[in-house]
Amino acid sequence: MKFGKLAAGIAAASLITAPVAAQVASVSAPAVERVGASSTSSEELEGGSGILIALLAAAAVIAGIIIIADDDEPTSP
Repeated sequence: MKFGKLAAGIAAASLITAPVAAQVASVSAPAVERVGASSTSSEELEGGSGILIALLAAAAVIAGIIIIADDDEPTSP
């Protein structure tokens, strides 16, 4: 029973001291400034296929609605 209380106390102490230690480490660390690299060529990341994907998604939704609404089978024998 004493070991369980000891383990709980150590866990609680580490939870209390961890944020304080992290804050001290970030304050004492030297400040590093990030610098972006310059790019000579501009790339189009979208790819231009967004309209095609939207049309295919709309067609899939419409086809799904038609398949669901086309249920002419009786529910009782």
